[in-house]
Amino acid sequence: MANFSKSTVPQFSVDVYQNEFLPEGGRDVSAIVTVTSTGGGTSGLSGPAGDGAAGVVIMVDCSGSMDYPATKMRGAREATAAAVDTLRDGTSFAIVAGTHTAMEIYPGQRRLAVADARTRAEAKESLRRLSAGGGTAIGTWLRLADRLLSSADLTIRHGILLTDGRNEHESPEELRAALDACAGRFTCDARGVGTDWEVKEVTGIASALLGTADIVADPAALAGDFTSMMEHAMGKGVADVALRLWTPVGVEIAFVKQVAPTVGDLSGRRTEAGPRAGDYPTGSWGDESRDYHVSVRVPQAAVGREMLAARVSLIAPDPLGGNPRTLSQGLVRAVWTDDLAMSTSINPQVAHYTGQAELADVIQQGLDARKSGDHDGATAKLGRAVQLAAASGNADTAKLLSKVVDVVDAATGTVRLKAKVAEADEMTLETRSTKTVRVKR
Repeated sequence: MANFSKSTVPQFSVDVYQNEFLPEGGRDVSAIVTVTSTGGGTSGLSGPAGDGAAGVVIMVDCSGSMDYPATKMRGAREATAAAVDTLRDGTSFAIVAGTHTAMEIYPGQRRLAVADARTRAEAKESLRRLSAGGGTAIGTWLRLADRLLSSADLTIRHGILLTDGRNEHESPEELRAALDACAGRFTCDARGVGTDWEVKEVTGIASALLGTADIVADPAALAGDFTSMMEHAMGKGVADVALRLWTPVGVEIAFVKQVAPTVGDLSGRRTEAGPRAGDYPTGSWGDESRDYHVSVRVPQAAVGREMLAARVSLIAPDPLGGNPRTLSQGLVRAVWTDDLAMSTSINPQVAHYTGQAELADVIQQGLDARKSGDHDGATAKLGRAVQLAAASGNADTAKLLSKVVDVVDAATGTVRLKAKVAEADEMTLETRSTKTVRVKR
């Protein structure tokens, strides 16, 4: 592991968990790669945020539906004020009102303010200008946030987006184009308030921009959620970290997924990084740990042979503009054996996260089946979800599932669909379906 001063960047470590043993002719190798970052966040990256460390743009939905009920707009103002209060001195920030267009509320003039007592007070005063009216075109909000965050020399660029409705005033293609344009330029946490928004839109925004997504069904809970999001953003110490996968000749990559704290497939987001190497984006890091599932296919080999199946490196940009830095590395190995017990043993970490990924999939499939009227399909998929949640100890997901189905036997996945389900409960389950629990080591 490369050594960097704690005052410069967080310390990263990479741990690889796998069963490296394959039977003769075996080809598939899986590993869980745990990445841990310590010493970031409050230790700072390069001094105060105003000196080039952090910038945040808060995007608040101000479409007409935010007045129905009026508690939504009131909650949005209070939440934005709470987020502003959480900004560290020196952090660059702006507030955007989003409708079918995007309008700067504070500070204006296509620039960012720098947080201190005066600008925080001015920003909170400006929230009086947040009023409901107009449509919803989220792509325009994101593009304005990108322009604002690009107006300053920042290391950490982050957005917080709140919406209460569907993106009805631009096409899905326009939103996708905006997400493609913003991907890799800033990260973004997205929240849906109430129950009239589209889950796949909000989770799609967060996934594309490497942020978090959640539902806030009660507008009164927005302030606490915004405070938590901003505290998390203020804890980031290094941005644009990539998981670089190098493989020898003849090795094929099956997939690369994040599996904790949420499930997300990174396979399609690879960018080439030299001969037989590719980078997978992971976004910004503070003091935290995440798990990734790497699956590769190696050439067949005889008993007794061993090889390096993949080298996993963490790569970060050089703040001085030089070559990217290697923060830490781990190795994935393949060893062929005729010992049946060794070659058929499933690594506990791999088994656990394979189950967690399946859990996310069957919840989505079950809810889709339920919405389409396929009750038998919904019962089977959600029953399997209950079984997986119980087996893996994912108590939070099990609790959410119990609001959608009556559990007869969790161990066997025997359930009955509830006749009536609160819309907020169904949307909460769908939004949080990708959240996982860490494997107990």
